[in-house]
Amino acid sequence: MSANPTPFSDLGDFVALPRVGALRLAPDGSWLAAAVQTLSPDRKKYLTSIWRIDAEGGPARRLTRSAEGEGNPRFLSDGSLLFTSRRPDPGQKKDADGDAGGGAALWLLPAGGGEARVVAALPGGVTAAETARDAAAVVVGGPVLPGAAVGNGTGDGPGPAGDAQLRQERKDAGITAILHESAPVRFWDHDLGPDQPRLLAVDLSPENELTGGIPAGQGDNQAERAASSPGLRDLTPEPGRALDGAAFALSPDGASVLAGWWQWHPAGESHCELVVIDTASGKRRVLLSRPEFDFDNPQVSPDGRFIACLREQHATAERPVNVTAVVLDADGAGEPGDAGRDLLPGFDRWPGDLAWSHDSRALYFAADDGGRRPVFRVELQTGEVTRVTGDDGAYTDLNPGPGGRYLYALRAAVDSPPTPVRLDLVTGAEPAALGCPGTPVAVPGRLEEVQAAADDGQPVRSWLVLPETASAGNPAPLVLWVHGGPNSSWNTWSWRWNPWLMAARGYAVLLPDPALSTGYGQDFIIRAHRDWGARPGADIMAATDAALARPDIDADRVAMMGGSYGGYMANWMAGHTDRFAAIVSHAGLWTLDQMFGTTDHPMFWRPQFGDPLTSPEMYEKNSPHRHIAEVRTPMLVIHGNKDYRVPVGEALRLWWDLSRYGAEAKFLYFPDENHWILTPGNARIWYETVFAFLAQHVLGQEWQRPRLL
Repeated sequence: MSANPTPFSDLGDFVALPRVGALRLAPDGSWLAAAVQTLSPDRKKYLTSIWRIDAEGGPARRLTRSAEGEGNPRFLSDGSLLFTSRRPDPGQKKDADGDAGGGAALWLLPAGGGEARVVAALPGGVTAAETARDAAAVVVGGPVLPGAAVGNGTGDGPGPAGDAQLRQERKDAGITAILHESAPVRFWDHDLGPDQPRLLAVDLSPENELTGGIPAGQGDNQAERAASSPGLRDLTPEPGRALDGAAFALSPDGASVLAGWWQWHPAGESHCELVVIDTASGKRRVLLSRPEFDFDNPQVSPDGRFIACLREQHATAERPVNVTAVVLDADGAGEPGDAGRDLLPGFDRWPGDLAWSHDSRALYFAADDGGRRPVFRVELQTGEVTRVTGDDGAYTDLNPGPGGRYLYALRAAVDSPPTPVRLDLVTGAEPAALGCPGTPVAVPGRLEEVQAAADDGQPVRSWLVLPETASAGNPAPLVLWVHGGPNSSWNTWSWRWNPWLMAARGYAVLLPDPALSTGYGQDFIIRAHRDWGARPGADIMAATDAALARPDIDADRVAMMGGSYGGYMANWMAGHTDRFAAIVSHAGLWTLDQMFGTTDHPMFWRPQFGDPLTSPEMYEKNSPHRHIAEVRTPMLVIHGNKDYRVPVGEALRLWWDLSRYGAEAKFLYFPDENHWILTPGNARIWYETVFAFLAQHVLGQEWQRPRLL
């Protein structure tokens, strides 16, 4: 254990640390709204509240508080704060079941102070909201049943039934069935349907303010009042599955909304178009569309003249996925086959978190780069790219200030949780941390950057977390952690896979970026295209061998862990080496042709691996299950039942194969968790089980079953 106790020495203290999420700058640039997660009073879940972060670095102040929590902060042009919450409307009644009705509603906290009030509600809940820069305009996203009216439809006349009425009829009839007529059917951890995401314009006129856009006395609960709301106008009736997971944004004047729009084709093929929708008429027009690209995450320039978005090129058998940023004129004709102007033709990194400069002359973005995620700026006219940040941080949630001098963001690193910071774009000074709950956090050890050479000569870099006690006289046992993705990088903080919990217990942790990792250029990804096992595996072992050659690492006590793609690599390594004393495989892929047919995202596999029935070669070459007879290492298999990206069938098959081949193994199963183990209690038991498993096989201690298992 660490000689200097930190929150990482006790799992109860660790799960109780506040966690900063979304960050949004007020229009006048004086403060930021941050979504902060904290433990609920019963310590069984996390609740999100909105905090006021002073842009000058003063103390943070909590703005919202409820038993249900609040999230998704957005600002109106007058500085009023919008957020979503399931908190009950004080003016509504509960139904016969004691339910206040509906999911999350959209609330407004006036800029001048006062009580928050509901401004939009849907029977299925409000899931997202975006605002206009220069106008009092809001568009919300939320699920609506097919054929249902969002306005005052009742089903008694010629018009369609209301959404609330159809939901109640399904509930009264005991129906939970979903009829699918096209892909997709699930996404990560939830079923898609029977409702479909729609976009709806919110009327903020005074006559709709009394009860949040719903006249007083209409309906006994939030869901019923939402069904008859004159304050919502449906912009996307009958969208099918076009808006699942798609981001949207409003033009500065609120006259149009830009959105990703999915097109689904036979055999699960798909591509995402960029569309513009007139908020007055609902008329939709395609701006960008090419079958080999996905266009998403649109951002409109402050002057309203340009639209930028991310363009992802689909993987094929010949090439892996690639990502860039493109721009087009806001009044562009949207010619068939238009793919936008590539802003970064010579930039060999994948951009994200696009944000326009205050004067519309440039875009800021972040991109993985050599184990970091710095901020860059690209000039709109010349395409010149400059790096804005020079430290080791990983940046998200970019918020350029109104005057052009400051850029606000969340900054994290492998040894630092996300923290709101202010970047001075004029002086280039070090990022100034802003007051926020839960930061900073002292970690129990030190972080080093290490590099090794793979068998083909390619440099492979890693982060190495070392406990305080590690030295040549007291070498630390090593745990190798492989990241998920596979197109990802160990460059930021992780609450779920936190190496400092290991360091507090005396372990060193190696975090390598092997082939397929982002931040090292497209050729580094191409090295392992369609070769998910052998090529990254060789890189990982080269990095491990280099770490084990250090005098402060104990080469005789080594384990391996990984989740998602990292779990795949854990399964692959188990059948290809006996170098490890123990292997932990979380949400790992095991039988690839089985995975192809059960994952929520089979369209990812077919373009690059082919169809397993007609072209099984790549599945057989890369599938870990074909090497079960070679597994000699004790394994801990972990999986959540609601994981739809890597379905639980992978773990069930792995567990059975290990059992029938007589391999030593344990199976930690979470019936109510998904790809990530998110609830505080289950996260604690996850770590307790991993600690006990490693202590047995790496430290030579007697197996201690966690008490609550």
